[in-house]
Amino acid sequence: MNEKVIFIGGKGGVGKSTTSAALALVRAKEGKKTLIVSTDPAHNLGDIFHTSLTHEKEQLTENLWGMEVDAEEESKRYIEGVKQNLQGLVKSKMVEEVHRQIDMASASPGAEEAALFDRLTAIILEEKDDFDQIIFDTAPTGHTLRLLTLPELMTVWIDGMLEKRKKTNDNYTQLLNDGEPVEDPIYDVLQKRREKFEAVREIVLDESQTNFIFVMIPERLSILETKQAIEQLHQHHFHIRDIFVNKVLPAHADGKFLEKRREIEKDHLAKIRETFTDQHLVEIPLFEEDVATLKQLEAFSSHLHRSMTQEKG
Repeated sequence: MNEKVIFIGGKGGVGKSTTSAALALVRAKEGKKTLIVSTDPAHNLGDIFHTSLTHEKEQLTENLWGMEVDAEEESKRYIEGVKQNLQGLVKSKMVEEVHRQIDMASASPGAEEAALFDRLTAIILEEKDDFDQIIFDTAPTGHTLRLLTLPELMTVWIDGMLEKRKKTNDNYTQLLNDGEPVEDPIYDVLQKRREKFEAVREIVLDESQTNFIFVMIPERLSILETKQAIEQLHQHHFHIRDIFVNKVLPAHADGKFLEKRREIEKDHLAKIRETFTDQHLVEIPLFEEDVATLKQLEAFSSHLHRSMTQEKG
């Protein structure tokens, strides 16, 4: 799990943010300069580290930085950026109508995810040379699936836009410009965006640079959802190599109630091992207390490190 970029996903409530923070702490203690980024609307990351995080990176501990990216805020910044880029590209009397159309588009389904992906693209391309590892704590599974498949969809969409602009420019060249090429700043902006998306898609699809980890718990619904998510991502050429099985009852937990739970869990763990034969499984025990302090997070990260080492052995 030493890839440059790691995406951590999973069903809500499985301990994804805590596991992401613990893994980031493991890397930081290994001396690796690490950036952890939360894209989960719940934004537990700041709470875990007992600090207020924003969309700009902030140092948390030695070798560890963090940020929380809010889709709604990113969408607002994204729309304002589009409006700024259009200044000077449209006639002044058209500006108000163009802005109205942009505001309408910003309310359309998928607009926030597109803006969020734009921000993640910038983080990966701008920060990858400054950090040894970038860990993304993503939103619950369905959101993660849509987000990770956006590079492919956005590239196709931009290719269509570029083709339309090219045809329009060719027509203007033939009819109005005596055969001289027409300068088109919008075409140039689209081309640069396409190059950015292509660059980040190349990184994300490269298994030597990017890893995808799912966090799950030994329960039926978590098994079904994780299996379905892995199959969907596989169709888009994203291959899950690691799964963290969280909240496994420890051997020393006693009592008749837990004894019954352990019997049920035993079947679920067997199903997990049978279902996810292509993935490396790391089991993490259920702790007696919530991970609510940095000291508890450090204990959790130490146990995670031991579990990862034992599984490899």
